[in-house]
Amino acid sequence: MEPAEEQGLLTPHSGDTIYEGTVGSTGISLATVCRARGYLAHICMPSDQAAEKSDLLLKLGAVVDRVPPAPIIDPMHFVNRARSLAADHTADPERPGRGYFADQFENQANWQAHYEGTGPEIFRQCGGKLDAFVAGAGTGGTIAGVARFLKPKLPDLRVVLADPQGSGLFNRIKNGVMFDALEREGTRRRSQVDTIVEGIGINRLTANFEAGRELIDDAIKVSDEEAMAMARWLAEKDGIFAGSSSAVNCVAAARLARQMGPGNTIVTILCDSGTRHLSKFWARAGNIGGRTDSRLDDILGPRPEQ
Repeated sequence: MEPAEEQGLLTPHSGDTIYEGTVGSTGISLATVCRARGYLAHICMPSDQAAEKSDLLLKLGAVVDRVPPAPIIDPMHFVNRARSLAADHTADPERPGRGYFADQFENQANWQAHYEGTGPEIFRQCGGKLDAFVAGAGTGGTIAGVARFLKPKLPDLRVVLADPQGSGLFNRIKNGVMFDALEREGTRRRSQVDTIVEGIGINRLTANFEAGRELIDDAIKVSDEEAMAMARWLAEKDGIFAGSSSAVNCVAAARLARQMGPGNTIVTILCDSGTRHLSKFWARAGNIGGRTDSRLDDILGPRPEQ
């Protein structure tokens, strides 16, 4: 938003509207900041995302288009629709203000914000001593920006992608090919990434992910069942009510910790709250009830020495 203001593409309190295609979390942040800075927000999101996200967006004053899931080549894909609506707004002389497409997947202000903010915060909080950084990728901005900040300062740092089932990024890092087994003909259930996880996982390369791809050392694949088990474990053991992306990150971080052994500092991101995933992810994950006996081995499997 700030770069667009500096370039004269947005003017507060002029009727300018920010359009974005998002599965929810970025849209919620945009809707909040738009109101604070004198803009309107128009959010396009897939109709299969958790309903509480669109409900919250409406409460924040955003216009919400819930569109059927579609491949990125389809003009009605949620990102493409946001782009075209922004262009239509700007071209319409009868409408006040202009339309601005935020373009979180390709706008490199995304990874730069993490280079300038998240990376330095992690480095500072860890006292400059950490051994690995683990994160999932939706736009790829977080992992790219943090990696670009930390790697020059910590050359031995391991940057590891946490990737949900159905996403092609795992194989892109491991094998140089964008593919997931769930993409095989006759196996796919959904037209997007085939997972209950929302917010991370993608089957195309973005400018933000590419900005840091060469700095990613490894990738860990996480199944839906593992993510749900970790979400329950976090609630049971730590009182942390995490969303699906956070759960994937924690599975990958715990698995990496086993690989690296004791004495290493591993950082990950808890990027979404369970309150935004009640009707979908947590509806399947279920309640923890009075349980207190869950073990990490139940999620990750037995330790190698066992």
